[in-house]
Amino acid sequence: MEQLDQFDWLILKELQLDARLPNTELAHRVGLSAPACWRRVRALEEGGYILGYRADINRQKVGLDVLAFVRLDAERNRGDVTRELEEAIRQIPEVVSCHYISGTGTFELQVVCKDLNSFSEFARNVLLNLPNVKDLQTSFSLGEVKASGVLPLPG
Repeated sequence: MEQLDQFDWLILKELQLDARLPNTELAHRVGLSAPACWRRVRALEEGGYILGYRADINRQKVGLDVLAFVRLDAERNRGDVTRELEEAIRQIPEVVSCHYISGTGTFELQVVCKDLNSFSEFARNVLLNLPNVKDLQTSFSLGEVKASGVLPLPG
């Protein structure tokens, strides 16, 4: 797919809001036949526009009450050393998001834990022992204002 048209944008918008929509309902909402809609969804998946489908789980309901933002600074910003740290971060289940950032620090991580004690233990035993870590600074979420993950798409 080289360029998205109005139907593709509508499909993406609808699936962001409810990825469990049956194809027939999705087709009705975007104004296509069911087979044409299904072909477009498959093409969007194959083209890498749709990366996957998942359930949005309430972290507090499953016992993950702490959301921490950890700015991690690497000792050196050499490519091979940074890639080793990136790979180590990818393997940690408590890290739900990680971004390579500009400014102060090297990475910004979002970390979930059961409580402050478990976060403290996690920071001391896991984060500080990652390869090439020089420093880390942590801020804690005091409440979510918006966390939808829905992208502002045209159309």
